[in-house]
Amino acid sequence: MPYGARLADAMTRRLGRECLYTPSARLALYLALRRWCRPGGRVLMSPVNDDVILFVVLAAGLRPVQAPVSAADGNIDPAAVPETMWQGLDAVLTTNLYGMPDRVRELRTRCDRLGIPLFEDAAHAIGTHLDGQAVGTFGTAGAFSLGKHVQGMAGGFLAVGDARTRRELERLRDDLLLPARLRQDVATALLPLARSAVRTLRLVRPVWRTAQRLGLLERDAFRMPLRAPRLTLSGTRAPGLPAYESWLRVDLHGYRDRHGPLVRGSLALRLAALDRDLARRRTGVAALTGTSWASPALRAHLAHEGPLPLFRAPLLVEDRDALVDRLVRHGLVSGYLYDPPLDDYAGLEFTDPSPSPQAARWFAAHVLPADPRQAVRVIRALEQEGVRPARFVGSAQAGAVEGGVEGAAAGGAAGEGPATGGAAGEGAATGGAASEGSALPPAPPPRTA
Repeated sequence: MPYGARLADAMTRRLGRECLYTPSARLALYLALRRWCRPGGRVLMSPVNDDVILFVVLAAGLRPVQAPVSAADGNIDPAAVPETMWQGLDAVLTTNLYGMPDRVRELRTRCDRLGIPLFEDAAHAIGTHLDGQAVGTFGTAGAFSLGKHVQGMAGGFLAVGDARTRRELERLRDDLLLPARLRQDVATALLPLARSAVRTLRLVRPVWRTAQRLGLLERDAFRMPLRAPRLTLSGTRAPGLPAYESWLRVDLHGYRDRHGPLVRGSLALRLAALDRDLARRRTGVAALTGTSWASPALRAHLAHEGPLPLFRAPLLVEDRDALVDRLVRHGLVSGYLYDPPLDDYAGLEFTDPSPSPQAARWFAAHVLPADPRQAVRVIRALEQEGVRPARFVGSAQAGAVEGGVEGAAAGGAAGEGPATGGAAGEGAATGGAASEGSALPPAPPPRTA
């Protein structure tokens, strides 16, 4: 029986598509990139994304190409991608940021026309559907995580179109796995229980502050250190995982460990409880969508499909960075902040920049990803802090991306939205005093090693 077959079978039944189990979503994505892309190929992706994904693309021997995004949800805006950029691509990678679906039907149409694969990063979107179809099943392959909604601290899946391709990828996966380690398996199985206990006992603030003071956190900022000279050297040994190991293992050291029955058994129990978790998230998303801080994309999806079971609900707020620190006093730790955008973070040596970076810079600087399971506490904390909602104020071209929100909610067609940044302004004005608007953040200074 293939490694992780029982877990894979459960996910196959849920998605209606062939799945193979992987120790992490990042390894699942790497497998897809290696299977369908030739080294040196160019992959379109959102710059508002986990930096680990940038390094996965580089490790696969590919060139990241940063796309224009919508200021409403941080996902790729297909209509803003220049025609010349489309013609030079070898693949497209979606983000489904925080569980908000990409404009996947439009992207799929583009990819089919060009004859290139569409990969769906569904790590944040295990419960998200568009017109009844699961995100992660529209493209050539979809990568899922059990470390987000399922809170397993390990585990992922790659969904593909047929059993023959699945078996081929299982062989490639097995060649990349590292031997199981009992000590690591015990820690992986117990860590979710420890985190749950910290939240239940309301110890988030003292535990987080202690970890900060003792230097126990792997990241000192939203982005990990780039270490450009070392990254340049690693590029001479791509494709391959070993040269990029120090970047790929950040936040998940066992990302390619062959987990034993202890970890897989605990993941099976958590996966069986997924639907209950998704129901809680829908309830929280509905509450957060009714606030003045909700992104216009949240409101559009609520109007078209009801509340989505998001991993995090994107709220748009003023003075976000200072707020993140203040929220710790309320027992709320804000993670999954992808600021600055990847092209500003990595520079021209490692990625092609977005031709229209304004929306990505604004969204990355203002989004507050809120855990919908803690919606009541989040709303109370933001009210007590007097947080002002943010709205996008940019050029007519940059603001026009708001018009695509309704299209995404309806399955990918471009919407009838306004030609300026007004959609975000209307959303901010609902349920509270709107701010005067946020100027676009300036481009950051050139990166250093």
